[in-house]
Amino acid sequence: MNTHKNARLTPYARREACRRVWAGTPVAQVARAFGVSRQTIYKWLRRRAEVETRSSRPHHSPTRLKRRYRRQILKRRRQRWSSRRIAQHTGLPLSSVGRELRRLGLGRLPRVEPPRRLVRYERARPGELVHLDVKKLGRIGVVGHRIHGDRTRRTRGRGWEFVHVAIDDHTRIAYVEVLPDETAPTAAAFLARAVAWYAALGIVVERILTDNGSCYRALPFAEQALTLGVGQRFTRPYRPQTNGKAERFIRTLLAEWAYERPYGRSGWRTRALPHYLSFYNTERRHSALGDRTPAQRLALYLSTTC
Repeated sequence: MNTHKNARLTPYARREACRRVWAGTPVAQVARAFGVSRQTIYKWLRRRAEVETRSSRPHHSPTRLKRRYRRQILKRRRQRWSSRRIAQHTGLPLSSVGRELRRLGLGRLPRVEPPRRLVRYERARPGELVHLDVKKLGRIGVVGHRIHGDRTRRTRGRGWEFVHVAIDDHTRIAYVEVLPDETAPTAAAFLARAVAWYAALGIVVERILTDNGSCYRALPFAEQALTLGVGQRFTRPYRPQTNGKAERFIRTLLAEWAYERPYGRSGWRTRALPHYLSFYNTERRHSALGDRTPAQRLALYLSTTC
C-alpha cells in the first residue's frame, strides 16, 4: 500500500521511533526528534509490531449501504438498468444509488454510439396519437445464447413470434400481444382489440402512427382503421425516429421482459407478459412523465379535464 504523501513517519521511521522509546529515551524527546506529537508516538507504541502502513478506512461505516443492497445495485447495473429503475426496485433513495454507482465506477455507462440531436414531441391529450409497431422474436425451445453466452450452441429453425405493440403518445400506456404472424388481417384484428382496450380506460383513439410495413399499408388494415374511425399516419421512409416512442418501448420490452430471465419455452415468456405490462403501466416511473407512471399520467389528465 502506498504511504500517504504527507506522512511524517514511514514504516522504517515508526520502527526506529518505537525502538528508541523501548531503549529508554523519553517519548517527548523522540517526538521532537521525528517532528510529530507525543500522541502519535504513543499510537505506534500501542500497535507495537503493527507499524506498517495500513488502510485509513474505518473499521465500521454505519451510513454505508448494506451488503445486500450493494450487490443488487452492482448486479442490476451490469444488466444496464438505469439509476432510477434500480432505486425503485430496491426501495432506496435515488441519491444513495447514484453515490454507490459512482463508488463502483459505474456512474456513467459507455455510450454505444455518439449522441445525436433529437427533436422530441408529445401530444396534448390521451388518444390523440397511438404508436404501433411489430417486433419479431425467435421461438424458445431451450435457453438461448443471450442467456448462456455461447453462440456456438444456437438453435435454429424453431420459427418466430411477433410482438404487436401499441403505446399512447401522451400517457405512455401500452398494450401488447404476442401473435403468430405480422400479416395485414392479424394487424387489423390487433388494432381493433387495442382500440377497445384503450376505450375501456377512457381513452378514445383518434389516430395511429405506424411505419411503412406491408401489414400497415395493406387494404385490410386501412379498412379496419376506417371502420373504427381512426386516422392513419405513416413515418417518413428510413426515419424510425418519427415512431421513436414505439421503438423505445420495444427496447424496454426486450430488456425487461423478453430477455430478462432464461425462459425455457415460448409459452412461459408469453405468460409473463401480462404481469410485466401491469408493472409497466401502473408501477414503472418515467422521467419523461415527471417521474410518474403512465396510469398516474392518465389519472392526472382525467382529473384536470373533469
